[in-house]
Amino acid sequence: MENKQKMKRTEVLEGRSNKEMVLPCGWEIKELGELGEVVSGLTYSPDMVQENGVLVLRSSNVQNRRIVFTDNVFIKKEGLKFNPVKKDDILICVRNGSRSLIGKNAKIDEDSNGLAFGAFMSVFRSDFNDYLFHAFDTDIYNKEIHVNLGATINSINGSDLKRFKIPLPPLQEQRAIANILSTWDSAINLTQNLISQKEAEKKWLMQNLLTGKKRLKGFEESNKNHITDLGVSFPLDWKILKVKEVFKERKETSSNQSEYPLFSLTIEKGLTEKTDRYERSFLLKDQDNNEYKLIYPNDILFNPMNLRFGAIAKSKINKIVSVSAYYNSIFVNKEEINVDFYEALFKTPQFFNLYERIAIGSLMEKKRVHLSNFLLLEIPCPTLDEQTAIAQVLQTADKEIEILKTKLDQQKLQKKGLMQVLLTGRVRVKNKLNRI
Repeated sequence: MENKQKMKRTEVLEGRSNKEMVLPCGWEIKELGELGEVVSGLTYSPDMVQENGVLVLRSSNVQNRRIVFTDNVFIKKEGLKFNPVKKDDILICVRNGSRSLIGKNAKIDEDSNGLAFGAFMSVFRSDFNDYLFHAFDTDIYNKEIHVNLGATINSINGSDLKRFKIPLPPLQEQRAIANILSTWDSAINLTQNLISQKEAEKKWLMQNLLTGKKRLKGFEESNKNHITDLGVSFPLDWKILKVKEVFKERKETSSNQSEYPLFSLTIEKGLTEKTDRYERSFLLKDQDNNEYKLIYPNDILFNPMNLRFGAIAKSKINKIVSVSAYYNSIFVNKEEINVDFYEALFKTPQFFNLYERIAIGSLMEKKRVHLSNFLLLEIPCPTLDEQTAIAQVLQTADKEIEILKTKLDQQKLQKKGLMQVLLTGRVRVKNKLNRI
């Protein structure tokens, strides 16, 4: 690659943002309608959904610009007419309840070739998709999305999509740029796959070590088990206690936000500052009393409405903070207890099932786990040494995942910087047929 500071000839991209982009000689501004076609998705009714049938690609099947098969819907084959996706098509979310998801896209590969796609999606089909797929991950593309959404509309129609303007280099340069960026994509995909593998390994460790199905070296193997009141099995040499025998409720409150900053609990990140997540229902409740619950380092808190989905975590903040009084909070009230062991235990699938069984409420969205019922759950109590050993294994797994995620963020950032200069012609690509 070489950097050309002086352009031979310039063209201007006149976007509706009133900003201009200077392009090098040989590059053109093209509307997508000039480069390919937009194919609409399939409309289907709920009664067409069945377990065995044609898989319909939807917004949830597009994750991190890849097609995934973790949330699938199948519809009846009989008499079904649809436009199947083809390899190298670009599948785009054009309608969604969340504005932030409009425009997200993925390239169709061999595994998804021939599948149907829903009406909230569109396909862009073009001979230039090897290059355009990368262009669809730029600020230029995102600005086109933003302009066409307007103030209130959460959709983009085919006509609007065809009018999107994209800077386009000569074909040989397109191929060279696409090859470079695809190499970065391969590295990013490899890291993403390693993260998925490590997360699956950690899940296996949690399911087996925290319930005693597998024991670490140096700890007793037991062929006999305790069976708790709710049917969970633990090794016979582990004590079985109720949560209330190990933990105690944290009841302290304060209204002094200058001394105790307000935090919130998220499933993805644990305890985070309130500014990172706006929760209207919590704020409205808090406005009634202006009292917030204090959370100390190593306290475990949970959201009673979302506990069964994983909204429980230990505070890793090294100071006292406050949260909505809506949350429940507990702290260790017994000697020889490793709180990291129990934080992990409370996040296992076995315990998610328990939370579902003890949740109270007539409607699914209103069901909640009361603290009084949570405190009555039976939990295992291995020796402190075994608790600590298990917690350390899981922490090592977390560190490995964290390192890979940091690497992934760096790769994405580096690729983004490369895209900014390659896809605008600020840095040119040398190739055998066209030395620029």
